[in-house]
Amino acid sequence: MNPQLKKGVLELIVLESVRKRDMYGYELVEEVSKVIDVNEGTIYPLLKRLTNEHYFETYLRESTEGPPRKYYHLTAAGILYRDSLEAEWMQLMERVSAFLQKQNGGEDESTGVY
Repeated sequence: MNPQLKKGVLELIVLESVRKRDMYGYELVEEVSKVIDVNEGTIYPLLKRLTNEHYFETYLRESTEGPPRKYYHLTAAGILYRDSLEAEWMQLMERVSAFLQKQNGGEDESTGVY
Protein backbone atom coordinates (compact mmCIF):
# COMPACT_ATOMS: atom_id res chain seq x y z
CA MET A 1 0.00 0.00 0.00
CA ASN A 2 1.15 3.50 -0.76
CA PRO A 3 2.78 4.92 2.41
CA GLN A 4 0.92 8.23 2.10
CA LEU A 5 -2.46 6.48 1.91
CA LYS A 6 -1.52 4.31 4.87
CA LYS A 7 -0.43 7.30 6.94
CA GLY A 8 -3.71 9.07 6.29
CA VAL A 9 -5.89 6.28 7.65
CA LEU A 10 -3.64 4.88 10.41
CA GLU A 11 -4.96 7.16 13.17
CA LEU A 12 -8.53 6.14 12.43
CA ILE A 13 -7.68 2.44 12.55
CA VAL A 14 -5.77 2.81 15.85
CA LEU A 15 -8.53 4.88 17.47
CA GLU A 16 -11.21 2.45 16.30
CA SER A 17 -9.26 -0.54 17.60
CA VAL A 18 -8.99 0.97 21.07
CA ARG A 19 -12.63 2.12 21.02
CA LYS A 20 -13.67 -1.52 21.09
CA ARG A 21 -11.48 -2.37 24.09
CA ASP A 22 -8.38 -1.13 25.90
CA MET A 23 -5.21 -2.49 24.33
CA TYR A 24 -1.46 -2.44 24.93
CA GLY A 25 1.05 -1.36 22.29
CA TYR A 26 2.12 -4.67 20.79
CA GLU A 27 -1.48 -5.87 20.78
CA LEU A 28 -2.35 -2.77 18.76
CA VAL A 29 0.45 -3.48 16.29
CA GLU A 30 -1.04 -6.93 15.71
CA GLU A 31 -4.60 -5.59 15.40
CA VAL A 32 -3.70 -2.80 12.98
CA SER A 33 -1.55 -5.21 10.94
CA LYS A 34 -4.71 -7.14 10.11
CA VAL A 35 -5.76 -4.11 8.05
CA ILE A 36 -2.50 -2.52 6.91
CA ASP A 37 1.11 -3.56 7.30
CA VAL A 38 2.71 -1.62 10.19
CA ASN A 39 5.48 -2.15 12.69
CA GLU A 40 6.15 -1.05 16.25
CA GLY A 41 8.27 1.87 15.05
CA THR A 42 5.17 3.31 13.39
CA ILE A 43 2.61 2.65 16.12
CA TYR A 44 4.45 3.73 19.29
CA PRO A 45 5.18 7.33 18.20
CA LEU A 46 1.54 7.63 17.11
CA LEU A 47 0.34 6.34 20.48
CA LYS A 48 2.59 8.83 22.27
CA ARG A 49 1.27 11.73 20.20
CA LEU A 50 -2.38 10.72 20.63
CA THR A 51 -1.82 10.36 24.37
CA ASN A 52 -0.18 13.81 24.54
CA GLU A 53 -3.19 15.21 22.69
CA HIS A 54 -5.46 13.66 25.38
CA TYR A 55 -7.18 11.21 23.04
CA PHE A 56 -5.83 8.31 25.12
CA GLU A 57 -5.32 7.70 28.81
CA THR A 58 -2.85 5.03 29.86
CA TYR A 59 -2.60 2.69 32.82
CA LEU A 60 -0.40 -0.23 33.78
CA ARG A 61 -1.73 -3.76 34.16
CA GLU A 62 0.28 -6.70 35.49
CA SER A 63 1.23 -9.33 32.95
CA THR A 64 1.84 -13.03 33.51
CA GLU A 65 4.43 -12.88 30.72
CA GLY A 66 6.84 -10.25 32.03
CA PRO A 67 6.70 -6.66 33.24
CA PRO A 68 3.43 -4.72 33.53
CA ARG A 69 1.94 -3.57 30.23
CA LYS A 70 0.84 -0.04 29.39
CA TYR A 71 -2.76 -0.10 28.22
CA TYR A 72 -4.41 2.61 26.15
CA HIS A 73 -7.95 3.75 26.87
CA LEU A 74 -9.89 6.07 24.56
CA THR A 75 -11.03 9.29 26.25
CA ALA A 76 -14.22 11.22 25.47
CA ALA A 77 -12.09 13.60 23.37
CA GLY A 78 -10.64 10.57 21.60
CA ILE A 79 -14.11 9.29 20.74
CA LEU A 80 -15.08 12.66 19.27
CA TYR A 81 -11.83 12.81 17.29
CA ARG A 82 -12.33 9.25 16.01
CA ASP A 83 -15.87 10.11 14.94
CA SER A 84 -14.67 13.21 13.06
CA LEU A 85 -11.93 11.20 11.31
CA GLU A 86 -14.47 8.59 10.27
CA ALA A 87 -16.80 11.25 8.85
CA GLU A 88 -13.90 12.79 6.90
CA TRP A 89 -12.83 9.36 5.64
CA MET A 90 -16.34 8.48 4.46
CA GLN A 91 -16.72 11.83 2.69
CA LEU A 92 -13.34 11.41 0.99
CA MET A 93 -14.18 7.87 -0.15
CA GLU A 94 -17.49 9.03 -1.62
CA ARG A 95 -15.88 11.94 -3.47
CA VAL A 96 -13.02 9.84 -4.85
CA SER A 97 -15.42 7.07 -5.92
CA ALA A 98 -17.71 9.55 -7.66
CA PHE A 99 -14.73 11.16 -9.39
CA LEU A 100 -13.36 7.82 -10.57
CA GLN A 101 -16.76 6.72 -11.86
CA LYS A 102 -17.15 9.96 -13.77
CA GLN A 103 -13.64 9.66 -15.25
CA ASN A 104 -14.35 6.08 -16.31
CA GLY A 105 -17.54 7.03 -18.12
CA GLY A 106 -19.88 5.93 -15.37
CA GLU A 107 -22.00 9.07 -15.37
CA ASP A 108 -24.75 9.98 -17.76
CA GLU A 109 -23.90 13.66 -18.19
CA SER A 110 -27.44 14.64 -19.15
CA THR A 111 -28.93 13.36 -15.90
CA GLY A 112 -25.95 13.28 -13.55
CA VAL A 113 -26.88 9.69 -12.69
CA TYR A 114 -24.24 7.01 -12.31
